[in-house]
Amino acid sequence: MQSVVLCSRFAVNAHVSRSFYSELIKQSQNRSSGTRNSETEDLSRMPSKPGPVQIVSVSKDDHSFELDVEALSRILLAPEVRDKHVVVLSVAGAFRKGKSFLLDFMIRYLYRRGDENWLGKDDEPLTGFSWRGGSEPETTGIQLWSEVFPVRKSDGTEVAVVLMDTQGAFDDQSTVKDCATIFALSTMTSSIQLYNLSQNIQEDDLQQLQLFTEYGRLAMDEILQKPFQSLMFLIRDWSFPYEYVYGFKGGEEFLDKRLQVNEAQHEELQTVREHIHSCFTDISCFLLPHPGLKVATSPTFEGELRDVAPEFKKQLKALIPQLLCPDQLAEKEINGNKVTCMGLLEFFKAYIKIYQGEDLPQPKTMLMATAEANNLAAVATAKEQYYKNMEKVCGGELPYVAPKSLEEKHQFFSKEALHTFSSTKKMGGQEFCDRYQAQLEAELEEMWQSYLKHNESKNLFIAFRTPAVLFVLICLFYILSGVFLFVGLATFALVCDCAVGVLMMAMLTWAFIRYSGRYPNVGGAIDQAAGVVLEQATVAMNKSKGTGIVDQKKSS
Repeated sequence: MQSVVLCSRFAVNAHVSRSFYSELIKQSQNRSSGTRNSETEDLSRMPSKPGPVQIVSVSKDDHSFELDVEALSRILLAPEVRDKHVVVLSVAGAFRKGKSFLLDFMIRYLYRRGDENWLGKDDEPLTGFSWRGGSEPETTGIQLWSEVFPVRKSDGTEVAVVLMDTQGAFDDQSTVKDCATIFALSTMTSSIQLYNLSQNIQEDDLQQLQLFTEYGRLAMDEILQKPFQSLMFLIRDWSFPYEYVYGFKGGEEFLDKRLQVNEAQHEELQTVREHIHSCFTDISCFLLPHPGLKVATSPTFEGELRDVAPEFKKQLKALIPQLLCPDQLAEKEINGNKVTCMGLLEFFKAYIKIYQGEDLPQPKTMLMATAEANNLAAVATAKEQYYKNMEKVCGGELPYVAPKSLEEKHQFFSKEALHTFSSTKKMGGQEFCDRYQAQLEAELEEMWQSYLKHNESKNLFIAFRTPAVLFVLICLFYILSGVFLFVGLATFALVCDCAVGVLMMAMLTWAFIRYSGRYPNVGGAIDQAAGVVLEQATVAMNKSKGTGIVDQKKSS
């Protein structure tokens, strides 16, 4: 079962489409030279020493997301890179699995391109994105390296490489929505997403990837092609090189087996794999060995190569140059349009607004989703029981039932339905289940009102109330017309005759509407008018009756 379920799919107000991309680019290109000068002044405040820059922060209080537009602008709008096509390499995955550690080797490689000994000296500490050993998370939100790396391809074009570090998923401070949003944002804005996993690709890893990518795809509702670009499963601490060798070769063989879809699989397993294939244009895998016992256990380890296992260093030399090979770098694209650094800034702004809004559904943990489904099933069972019981009393073609008797049946069947709900074993705790019991009570009340109206429609008096009232009025005005004519009040007699004509037209119209089903508003107005007349006549009769009783008491 999927580890997280989305409630329902709502429309997103800020979609990313071809026209949206074109508009963003047009806005960026039409900026005045004065704006460029002000941006240059802002860029002058960039720290002289490169380092990690927080661009997306997560509030611990209300778990909201905030984009630091100024910090992001200083990185992406630097004059030497702002108009270049951008390559965004992101690393995402569970917390404390070495994402920042790996990115720092990529930074070292990019600064030392062309140097065969780019890994450095044995006693050289590893610097870059903040990392450390231990069990507590280090990175929060989303960070970018402050320096964008221009890389020239063999065809002469130059691209800008941006490195992105993300908050680890599933720590003790993050909600499911936090994890889903961080992963979705990094996948939406990156052209190469490294999915950092430990030891193996387990089914729950694929289910989490399905959730996170679906959460991102919701915000890109108008994307016409596969929404995301390159995905690499990076399997850390791989312990089975005798089955699948380290590196890309073993990784591809292992990945083919893990993502294989066949008819023998359960439908749920097939759906997860088909979803992943439908989201990414390119999927690959790399198997990386354990870095060594001292790396994992020593509190004083600072990244010195002398403490790193030789096989790990060998595989790093295979992974990073291949990953960052100029001709292998995938430029960021949206709907087939390549994105510049300047355009990426606008996309960040648009995406963060979506996740700050209320348009997207709320992701839930597997427990909450299961408890919700469990309670909804209990509600459906109780409603079905109430429905079947009431149908036996007043449903369909059954005759009219006295209102008092029908209400007694309703009360009895309603209590039975609530007892069925409360006696069903449910997950989520009492407070959670109470919300669904309140929902059941409200829905039973709606069903009761529906049955009440259905029963009233079978009452012959109610069904013929309008024609009866109209007929009585016609007779009354006809008699009055004759009386007025007899006493010589021809004008009043004419008025009564006109009233008789109008009432007869109303009766014929009402009969036509009931027969044809057309003009229901007119029929409703005639019914309402007849009801008012009957109500006023009833009130008048009750008053006269009450007055007669009072007079009788006074005389006695």
